[in-house]
Amino acid sequence: MALLEIRNLTKKFGGLTAVDNLDLILNEGEIFGLIGPNGAGKTTAFNAICGFYTPDSGSVIFKGENIEGLRPDLICKKGIGRVFQIVKPFKDMNVLANVMVGAFCRREGAREAKEKAQRVLEFIGLSAKKDFPADSLTLADRKRLELARALATEPKLLLLDELFAGLNPKEVEEAVVLIRKIREEGITIFLIEHVMQAVMNLSERIAVLHHGKKIAEGSPKEISTNEEVIKAYLGEEYVIT
Repeated sequence: MALLEIRNLTKKFGGLTAVDNLDLILNEGEIFGLIGPNGAGKTTAFNAICGFYTPDSGSVIFKGENIEGLRPDLICKKGIGRVFQIVKPFKDMNVLANVMVGAFCRREGAREAKEKAQRVLEFIGLSAKKDFPADSLTLADRKRLELARALATEPKLLLLDELFAGLNPKEVEEAVVLIRKIREEGITIFLIEHVMQAVMNLSERIAVLHHGKKIAEGSPKEISTNEEVIKAYLGEEYVIT
């Protein structure tokens, strides 16, 4: 069943077309990857889905409802969570308070928000650091914190923008396990990623953007053997045989 439908999505900045008539369908419960060179339009597409940019044309349909043009907070309340490429915790707050910010999307009272945040931190593996200042965390834990804050909003769809960037191989492996655990909770995952080992292992389907246009879509094996994708982005080392 389609959870998210993107139809002819276009976003321009002056004379630059950052996203050019993009069509995508994400099915409920899947992990879908979006890859491509830097500047291909991937994050711009995420920003248009989440309401940070208003598309110049096209539609963003979530759970059957046209949501393009809505404010980001309203889109979040409808069930789309977002983890940003550059993690920016609230440095003057501890870990628990950071996650409570996300929990207030669904919880009106402080006690209920705190209880929700504590459950999310337990799930994500950060409960032992709930009283740590957010700016004292390692990069890997700051990314977990960003993920926890998004999960506290109780999303049906979670957008991950380069979650693996800057992580060492062990941390990447742990993050892959965590994403699969999140999907097991019934959350659909839409991820942008340059760490090919992770995106190829996680995704059921992958789309490739190049200069704002979708040049391919298919299974990891189909993408890794697509000559246009190899030439535009992957290179020979990522071919799956």
